[in-house]
Amino acid sequence: MSGEDQVLLALRGVGKLYGRKLVVKGVNLDVRAGEVWLVVGPNGAGKSTLLGIMAGLVRPTAGSRELRVEQEKLAYLGHQTFLYPRLTARENLVFWARMYGHKPQAAQIDAALERAGLAAAAEEQAGRFSRGMAQRLSLARVFLVEPSLIFLDEPGTGLDARSMQTLRHEIAAARDRGVALVWVSHQVSADLPLADHVLAIGESRMRYAGLASDFEPTESMLC
Repeated sequence: MSGEDQVLLALRGVGKLYGRKLVVKGVNLDVRAGEVWLVVGPNGAGKSTLLGIMAGLVRPTAGSRELRVEQEKLAYLGHQTFLYPRLTARENLVFWARMYGHKPQAAQIDAALERAGLAAAAEEQAGRFSRGMAQRLSLARVFLVEPSLIFLDEPGTGLDARSMQTLRHEIAAARDRGVALVWVSHQVSADLPLADHVLAIGESRMRYAGLASDFEPTESMLC
């Protein structure tokens, strides 16, 4: 398969206006299978908006988005967990898996809960979870449905050091399976070693898009 055939998402000249406010412009990007893209930039730079455009949740004002994978092969984790508070952790995972057309075996659910460090809380209602536990359950939901393309908007929110280690392990394992991930991060120095490419945005424009190994962050890019 050629490199072009492996492109799962292509952005060309993408920009977004909210009223007269320019959020971002001129974004060109190819996301390929088995790649991790780290999206970085200062607060308010438009990272979440751009991720929403990539995921098909926000309509761009300019440019084009071409998705080259089935919509049901996408998974998105934003700032909201989208968990059902009255369902248990186990029931939430079963529900989301079925929404994606999967019929998960009990062992698959158990394994997902174990990896998320939630095996002991499997029968607890998600509405009683701390922010960190809810975030880990959301991450388990994302990885359980075996998507081809994953969008993560600051997935480390609310996670302790051990949970962050688990998250990074899951991201690396997904990449090894050929999954493409686009990951908004504020912990750039810690997350950069897992990335293949970096997209840095600031001052309403794309400031860098290239290899992570060549990325040299400046203070103005990150804060």
